[in-house]
Amino acid sequence: MPDIVIAGAGIAGISTAFHLARAGKTDVVLCDPLSPLTLTSDKSTECYRNWWPGPDNTMVAFMNRSIDLFEKYAAESGDAFHLTRRGYLYATGDRDRLEMLVDAARDISDLGGGALRYDETSQGPGADVFTSGDSLRKVFPYLSANAVGGVHARRAGWLSAQQLGMWWLDLARGAGVRIISKSVESVSISGGRVVGVGLSDGTGLDCDVFVNAAGPLAPAVAAMTGVILPMRAELHLKVAFKDHARAVPRSAPMLIWCDPQLIPWGPRERDLLAAEAHSDLAELLPPYCHARPEGSQRSAWVLALWEYDKKIVEPSWPISIDPLYTEVVIRGLEAMIPALRSYRHGLPTSSVDGGYYTKTPENRPLIGPVGADGSFVIAALSGFGIMASAAGGELAADHILGRELPGYAAYLSPARYLDAGYLEVMDSIGDGQL
Repeated sequence: MPDIVIAGAGIAGISTAFHLARAGKTDVVLCDPLSPLTLTSDKSTECYRNWWPGPDNTMVAFMNRSIDLFEKYAAESGDAFHLTRRGYLYATGDRDRLEMLVDAARDISDLGGGALRYDETSQGPGADVFTSGDSLRKVFPYLSANAVGGVHARRAGWLSAQQLGMWWLDLARGAGVRIISKSVESVSISGGRVVGVGLSDGTGLDCDVFVNAAGPLAPAVAAMTGVILPMRAELHLKVAFKDHARAVPRSAPMLIWCDPQLIPWGPRERDLLAAEAHSDLAELLPPYCHARPEGSQRSAWVLALWEYDKKIVEPSWPISIDPLYTEVVIRGLEAMIPALRSYRHGLPTSSVDGGYYTKTPENRPLIGPVGADGSFVIAALSGFGIMASAAGGELAADHILGRELPGYAAYLSPARYLDAGYLEVMDSIGDGQL
């Protein structure tokens, strides 16, 4: 019998199994009816950053640890998962918003994000702060003439989540971890502690520890243990398009336009949007349209996304794909990268997919014990599941094994919701994004 059963073979469950195996705990079973990493982990833009707002240093410290581990595993694996260190560039055409970006940069620097450098560029951690459009375009000449400045967070970039997850899984399986292509349908509790799970084929497994790493399905899995998780799900899409015009340079960082905007639709386009019940797309749309190059220097592919239609939904599959998504995102990116206007005369080859961001109210993960003895969760990884995966799996393993916990652990544990002071502070900060 396994000592530990993990529900979910996405990036969070696999990382947890890997870190348990690294600690010598190999009597572990991953349960998932799907192939590993295929529910939501392979739908990501696969980025990472240590650039997170407060009010405390929890997320900065957590992500710094994850990035430390990425660096370690990249060296150990011969860079099997293509760790790319180009940073995140937050750009704006609004001077008031630039002031807010700079203020936020100072705060994040103080929280451990790294030193700030003004109107220059470097390869060190921290951020390069561009206080004018001229200094910004000196480094990024392809940006709009309307850009008045920005912040280039340097301890950030992207990686191949599929390759990272499979590297972890191969090592875990080599150490004895097993994977079963079945779903967990029930959790047995006796005397206040976990004693086993029931599987979708009617069989069961005895175990002492159960880990809920079920991604968007985590609330339903938690209900099997009598626990209600404070989570909601939002559907998010991304588009991959073939940038044959080379509008997005292959050397670009993650590019983020921080301003809300009106897409300059023509009169006929507006009529068509209204006829198709999409007149909302002619209204002011939210900020943070973003994109990055994908693949090698010879590749022409770009990944892009824009969360212009956040809806809280119940997860279901197949997901709903907006047929206008590609056009809306590329038109939105024009505000930052004018060369993309060439696609107004014909959209490039593209593919849209997506998944669910599962969020807590303050948009921090749930990692730690919850409910009966022996029951743990690693969930609510929102849109940061890939970047959180290394430190998240390590933290889940630390909880399970009873090891010493890092300082940020208390503020990621489900038990934080029992702290009235924590709730009061978190209620004042919104969704914790930048």
